[in-house]
Amino acid sequence: MDVATWLKSLGLERYVPAFSDNDVDAEILSKLTADDLIGLGVTSIGHRRKLLDAIATFGAEEPVTTATAVPHDAPAPADAERRQLTVMFCDLAGSTALSSRLDPEDLREVLGSYHAAVAEEVAKFDGYVAKYMGDGVLIYFGYPQAHEDDAERAVRTGLALAERIAKLESGSGVLGSRIGIATGLVVVGDLIGTGDAQERGVVGETPNLAARLQAMAPANGVMIAEATRRLLGDLFEYGDLGSTEIKGLDAPVAVWQVLRPRAVANRFEALRSALPTPLVGRDAEMELLLRRWARAREGEGQIVLISGEPGIGKSRITAALQERLQSEAHVRLRYYGSPHHRDSALHPFIAQLEHAAGFSPEDTLAGKRDKLAALLSRSGNSTPETLAVLGDLLGLPSEAPLPSEPRQKRELVLSVLVGQLEGLAERQPVLLVLEDAHWIDSTSLELLERIAERVTRLSALMAVTFRPEFEPPWTGQAQVTALTMSRLGRRDASTLIRQLTGGKALPAEILDRIVERADGIPLFIEELTKTLLEGGVLREEEDGRYVFTGPAPSVAIPSSLQDSLMARLDRLAPVKEVAQVGAAIGREFSYELLAAVAHRTDNQLRDALDQLVAAGLLFRRGVPPQASFVFKHALVQDAA
Repeated sequence: MDVATWLKSLGLERYVPAFSDNDVDAEILSKLTADDLIGLGVTSIGHRRKLLDAIATFGAEEPVTTATAVPHDAPAPADAERRQLTVMFCDLAGSTALSSRLDPEDLREVLGSYHAAVAEEVAKFDGYVAKYMGDGVLIYFGYPQAHEDDAERAVRTGLALAERIAKLESGSGVLGSRIGIATGLVVVGDLIGTGDAQERGVVGETPNLAARLQAMAPANGVMIAEATRRLLGDLFEYGDLGSTEIKGLDAPVAVWQVLRPRAVANRFEALRSALPTPLVGRDAEMELLLRRWARAREGEGQIVLISGEPGIGKSRITAALQERLQSEAHVRLRYYGSPHHRDSALHPFIAQLEHAAGFSPEDTLAGKRDKLAALLSRSGNSTPETLAVLGDLLGLPSEAPLPSEPRQKRELVLSVLVGQLEGLAERQPVLLVLEDAHWIDSTSLELLERIAERVTRLSALMAVTFRPEFEPPWTGQAQVTALTMSRLGRRDASTLIRQLTGGKALPAEILDRIVERADGIPLFIEELTKTLLEGGVLREEEDGRYVFTGPAPSVAIPSSLQDSLMARLDRLAPVKEVAQVGAAIGREFSYELLAAVAHRTDNQLRDALDQLVAAGLLFRRGVPPQASFVFKHALVQDAA
């Protein structure tokens, strides 16, 4: 099928000239991204989503029906591993009745379409299809490649599957699915069976729980257990089904049904508790931000680039700045990069506009247009052109003519967004905070560059947070300040722990262990402390001290950190085994001892260690063969 015919089959023949003028053929089509579609003039979010879904299946000839359906950049490890895993079971609702109504060949086609849909949706979130079992599918998130948000990826996949499978036709009505998801520690990776029946097995309670939840689910329902729910925070809306007896488990299990994604403005706050972590040891950083704000308020716009490793407190310092400025008259604009929208052009800015305008799922197109108009009138920039451009960006029908040429339209959108900021800064000082710049799309980055060029002439402070792998293009300019977040020292770490316990003293032994294992990372300190307080190993005395209820416990890795720590190791899959061997030796190990047990040549071992040092997992002292190595984080060593 050629591209023109394909577009017509989707009801999007209006884009045929743009695709033709830009030489988009069948080969190029499969490589198009959301940014490319914007460049082709597809500014409607609905049309972009429809095209991206269709591109994923363009050219497919046979339905996927084997367990090798999902390709992975990272190969499955040769040996079984102990790791945290989020397991999903998905099956067709009413499949027994369906098989009685359909001819076996027709049923085969239906199952083929169903399997293909599952494989495509799972691949979008980098899951792993472990096994097809007739109308059931077993899926892993967190193996062979872990991600820091595997539980979220599983739930987003489940919701997408429920919606997509409900649209599939069986010849005797639409289909439905039932999905169960559970998270926990397992041993995964043993090869079971031979030939086509070979699969990567998983041992532990988690897959059994996921299977039981799937059996409980209503048609097109997604059910999750308590461990998964804790990892998701307020990212979704849930139906609390209370505690349920699960066959094979000793104690009742708390169960939730996931209803839909929640329209959250702040991913950081959605994943954390309602009460913010106390801000400790950041007086110098806060003073610097307040000084830059004072300059910006006087009309000398500033940019502060806040960098640091995950969990170091980048989001917390920007939240504290916003808290400090609450009593001052200013406009606050907050934008968030998302790991799930890296290919969605201008997603942070679209999400901010929708949140600021107060869009809700129940709104009609006319209602959303009215809300957008009201938002623009409050900002003093409600011209028909601005309303038309921003309305089109948000997928609302436009009554005013817009440029048909993609580049002109894109230029107009960027100009209007910059103009919005300039208009706001003329009325009041503006605090613009962009979180997680390492996850933003290329169009958003270009928009930020344009804002950075103009910010010196505005009453605005732009604070941008990002991880070390992101390289901001504005460093070195006069209005730019780089702020690298450092780890907390022992005194500040102990102070933070005391604040987390409400001032109640922990046993000195456990306090020392938390400080040692957390390595000055505020998130690690918080999660380790919470895990101990909630684990039933401590009892509060009348004098306000905590004491052990039994023998002093070990400090295990909290489930909230397991995926993030494993993701750091899995990104280095070819040399991960060297890190694991080193971790078995200890937090610190010598090159000589590692070489004696690692079964690698000298060149292979040196190259592997160079990669681990470059990735920030290890520190090196000296030069091999006299070198020694230290794990950057004790918890990374534990995970390895």
